[in-house]
Amino acid sequence: MTRYLLRRLGQSGVTLVLVSIVVFVGVRAMPGDTARALAGEETTPEALAAIRAEYGLDDNIAVQYARYVQHALTGDLGTSARTGLPVLDAILDALPVTLELALFSLLFAVVLGIGAGVVAAVRRGKPAEWAASTVALLGLSVPNFWLGIVLILGFAIALPLFPASGFVPFGTDPAENLRRMVLPAVVLGTGLAAVVMRQTRAAMLESLSADYVRTARAKGLSPWQVTGGHALRNSLITVVTVLGLQLGQLISGAVVTEQIFVLPGFGKLMIDAVFTRDYAMVQGVVLFTATAYILVNLTVDLLYSLIDPRIRLGGAR
Repeated sequence: MTRYLLRRLGQSGVTLVLVSIVVFVGVRAMPGDTARALAGEETTPEALAAIRAEYGLDDNIAVQYARYVQHALTGDLGTSARTGLPVLDAILDALPVTLELALFSLLFAVVLGIGAGVVAAVRRGKPAEWAASTVALLGLSVPNFWLGIVLILGFAIALPLFPASGFVPFGTDPAENLRRMVLPAVVLGTGLAAVVMRQTRAAMLESLSADYVRTARAKGLSPWQVTGGHALRNSLITVVTVLGLQLGQLISGAVVTEQIFVLPGFGKLMIDAVFTRDYAMVQGVVLFTATAYILVNLTVDLLYSLIDPRIRLGGAR
């Protein structure tokens, strides 16, 4: 277990280094002059030269990257050119919003997706399976921005049950916070729920036809015990893997969803940074997001042994 964990941490570290290199080089390959973006369109050559000297833009790109890594390891991700505030402070301010949205979206996707997948597998060939498959297909096909607009028109304007936009911190007003997070969570979680449903159904169909399930039925166990205690538990490995892999889609979908519902999370932070060429902010958000993605996938790998004790991490038997 320890050897496997160390090996996975080493792989995660290498991945993070490669991501930081790609982001650092990619940001500098964007059209436009970084110094001019920091100084504004109307400035003097002397001011541009001073900015390049201050930020080390005249140095070799390898020197710039080494300096960036050195500062990042101490928690210094640079200063936002748009606000003049530290990038890390802006990320930490937006992080609770995106985490809350991701948590509610994930909860919605797990409850709806696993439930519909189990029903579709147990009721195979019946109207319940057709209905679940149809809803899953719609969930995969409908874009987030269109679904968000439809939900706003239906449940914020026609039937004013939920606010159309804005964010209220949970600590300020818990009830209002939950009301404002319902529609964004549904929008972001719908596509993930469809993926979870289809994977759960496929895994459940395979488990229900296995020998151990037939043995459990022969022992006289109830249908709920057979389905939940045996078939579903052995199908969760597939579901957990899908959830870990879909985190990237969840984060990318949050960019659009947060823009639609005007949530001050990572999505709005990233869009504003790109539009204003705030390179330090773009680097910080992408690096922070990549780190979270790597940690989640590491956690998913470690959860395998808890779900199925037969699995021995690191290849041990």
